[in-house]
Amino acid sequence: MARIPLDPPRTRLYRLAEWYARRTYGVVPDPLAAMAHHPRVLLTDVRFETSLARWDRLDRTLKALAVMASAVAIGCSWCVDFGYWVSADDGVDPAKLRAVPRWRDSDVFTDLERRVMAYAEAVTATPPAVTDEMVADLRRDLDDAQLVELTMMVAVENVRSRFNSALGLTSQGFRDRCEIPA
Repeated sequence: MARIPLDPPRTRLYRLAEWYARRTYGVVPDPLAAMAHHPRVLLTDVRFETSLARWDRLDRTLKALAVMASAVAIGCSWCVDFGYWVSADDGVDPAKLRAVPRWRDSDVFTDLERRVMAYAEAVTATPPAVTDEMVADLRRDLDDAQLVELTMMVAVENVRSRFNSALGLTSQGFRDRCEIPA
């Protein structure tokens, strides 16, 4: 159960964001409703997420697996639910997305995908557990811009997942629109 009301003041900004979200996702995502209690937070987040959507140096599958691994490590069911839906819709292999919670035991991932998910978990750990060896192994396949984008996407997912978890935001039913891992 959400720890904050999901019926924020109906400011002009919230009404616009609500309209866009319904058109894009079919519903108003709970994090958007939570952020709308503070319009500057909502506006900053909308701008930031819009900018993130244009980052394109890192392969979309690697990005999705890193984000999902981070959300799973934190335990954000909202992020796993939504992340699966948007990533599958973006063309990422659903079998890989379903296997993220048990990636070490799955045979659907490449060596690079495994290294990316291990890195995402290490970045997400508190304190971070990234080693020089992990970065050197990733740099065999990723250039500097790709490594920076990967690292920032994991950091961004940490913000999203920790925000949602702290406010008690849980799966919102995106799983009803796609196949989602338990």
